[in-house]
This record gives sequence, C-alpha cells and structure tokens, in this order.
Amino acid sequence: MLPRELDEIIDLVIRHNTWRRKETINLIASENVMSPLAELFYINDMVGRYAEGTVGSRYYQGTKYIDTIEGMLASRFARVLGARYIDVRPISGTVANLATYFALVPEGGLVASLPVRCGGHISHNTVGGLRALRLRAVELPCDPESFNVDVERARKIVLESRPNLVILGGSLYLFPHPVKELAGVAETAKSCVLHDSAHVLGLIIGGAFPNPLAEGARVMTASTHKTFPGPQGGLIASALDDELNERIKRAVFPVFTSNYHMHRYAATYVTLLEMETFGEEYAARVVANARALAEALAAEGVMPVAERYGFTRTHQVAVDVSKFGGGNKVAYLLEQANIIVNKNMLPWDKSAVRPSGIRIGVQEITRYGMGKDEMREIARLIARVLRGEDINAVRRDVIELRRSFLEIKYGFKINRELVERVFGSLNLL
Repeated sequence: MLPRELDEIIDLVIRHNTWRRKETINLIASENVMSPLAELFYINDMVGRYAEGTVGSRYYQGTKYIDTIEGMLASRFARVLGARYIDVRPISGTVANLATYFALVPEGGLVASLPVRCGGHISHNTVGGLRALRLRAVELPCDPESFNVDVERARKIVLESRPNLVILGGSLYLFPHPVKELAGVAETAKSCVLHDSAHVLGLIIGGAFPNPLAEGARVMTASTHKTFPGPQGGLIASALDDELNERIKRAVFPVFTSNYHMHRYAATYVTLLEMETFGEEYAARVVANARALAEALAAEGVMPVAERYGFTRTHQVAVDVSKFGGGNKVAYLLEQANIIVNKNMLPWDKSAVRPSGIRIGVQEITRYGMGKDEMREIARLIARVLRGEDINAVRRDVIELRRSFLEIKYGFKINRELVERVFGSLNLL
C-alpha cells in the first residue's frame, strides 16, 4: 500500500507523461524520445553504482559487467565515427566540452568560438564553461544572412590571435560549419578544431551531415539525446595522438566526473544499434521534414531565416518572430496551444532574455512517424496561433493530430517476455 502523500507526485508524473507524449507537438531542438527497448534497458541496477576510473582500472570493486558494457559502447562509437579514442563517461555534452578544454587549453589560454547570438552554445563562451576554467575567448565572425561562420574573416582572426582551440558546431545550427576550410588554418596557428556535434550526432551517424573528424576536426564532442535519440549523456570522440587522449581521459576523471550515470550505457548502446540499422532513413527524413516545415511556415507568412540558403540543412528551423511580439511571447502562446518551442537569440539581438527568434526542431516528431504532410499542418497550426485565433481551438486540433502519431518509429520493438526478464532480474515484478 503506497502512502497517500505519494498521490500528488504520481498524478504529476502521469499528467506530464500524457501531456508530453500524447497531447503536444514537441519542437524543442535539443530533445528526443528513446525507443521502448532503449527505455527498458535504461532501468537497471547500474543506476545506483559507482565505477570511478577507467575500464580495467577502477577504484571500486563490483564493476566487471560495467567495464564490459562501457568498453563495448566506446568501441562501437569509435568504429562508427572513425575515431582513435572515445570517452562515453561524460554525463552531458557540456561536461564533455569542459573536459576537452581542460585537457587542451592551458589556464588563461584563448579559445575562438561563435557568440551565443550566432548559435554558439553557452559552454563555448565566457558566460559559461570558459569562465569557469578562466579561459579567454575571441569571437569567430558570423554572416547573419547565411547563419554560418564568415570563413575569410575567421581565417584572419585565427591566424592573428592564434587561439589554442577553435570551436565549431553550435546550439542554433542550421548549416554545416566550415570545418574543412578552417582545419588547416588552425593547424598553421598551432591550434586545432573542436566540433561540438551535440545537435547533429544522429545526422552524422545517419549520413545526412558531414562527419567533422573526416573533415579535419581533431576532436568532436556530443550529446546522446538530440538527433541521436538516446538517454541524456555526453561523448568525446578524438583523432588526437595518445598523449592528448590521455589528457582528455584524466580530465573526465578525476577532474569533472566521479560517477558516470552508467545505467545509460545499455540504452545508449541499443540506440547506437538502432541508428546503424535505421539511421540513414531517419536522418534523411529529419532533414527533409525540417526543410518542409520551413517552407510551409514561409507560405503561411511566418518567415524562417536564411531563405536564400534554403532555410536549413539540419533538424532545426529558426524563425524571426519579432513582428509577432518576439521569442518570449510567441513561445508562451504556442505552449498554450500544446506546441512546444524555445525562444532563441538571432545574430542581431542584444538580449538573450528578450530575443527576437524561436528555434524549432523536428527530430522527435519525425521519430513518431510524421512526414511532410504533417509539417504543413504544423505550420498552419503555428500560424493560426500567431494570427490570434482561439488558442483552445488550436489546442484541440493539436491533440487530434497527435492521436495518429503515438508509436515511436526507427527503433527495435519489445515484447512481454523481454520486459519480464529485465524487470524480473530487478525484482520489480
């Protein structure tokens, strides 16, 4: 018999699950859903265990199965990404970034990166991780029309400032950054390119986005829960020599992590297998859906940025909604209609708190099976909200649309026998 005090928590969890998975159109660009099989394996005894150290060299006993799973996961990512070294221990993309900075940049060193208003993540800038490590930053120039790095000006800045690290990749990320064009420049400046692939890891594995390691980046970091639809976690993939990889390994532990949230390893492995099996189709569908949504929004008078460049080549669409009241207001109104987006800075904005834009991602709704027809319907729903139509009526139509898209695609299925085997091993049945 459960305590009555749990009733409110139980109710909140059920209401959240129902709302987010059955009643809303989730367009947050940094989120996704795991397959039923990955979610099943996410529930395991490793959730409460420690394994400080590295595979085969732990500071705790009882880690023999953890060692095997971690080693399998790292080896498989290394093969898929073409990396010399993989570290799956970081618990987030930001932790992966911090560990890499710590390993490669001396205290007081210089990093070249995009500012937040041009799509750079806070961990790339002195408002976040660089400040914590007491690193300096020089801004890479961006072209506000193409929403990309201005290559010629960037070359000049890298050669003149000679940063220890050049960071490409981003949080608002519409088009591939010029890794190949800047990798040689960075080498001349005795620097190297780090590509933050947090948003595009799934697209890279699915072949819909260039692999930065193949284009000359020396390190890539990533999250495992955006276009790669696994559990929340981080990843470092390196093409560096053994000495620098050892520095990264020692930065992950003991500097930035002690416990690695190892229950995610099995679910991440399942997701990697799914991406190897279904990833090409999934990634292509994601990119096609993003382009279709952008075109449909434009047709509705809700104009995404970078029209001249085809709006997007990733899972993301960025929209200047200043004429509708700005990012704050629009994101709030859309949530009332059960359409979930986030406000986002655009290159001309002065304030991250009151930006002119919203950022949209289609990776989750694509995994629920939506295609171009649904992208056009979503564009109509968004436009109805922005035109001031009745929010309640739009919300009802959103819920009706979601009723046909509740099953997760591009993943392995589970059966009752498997659930009983896993839950039985934990005495949960």
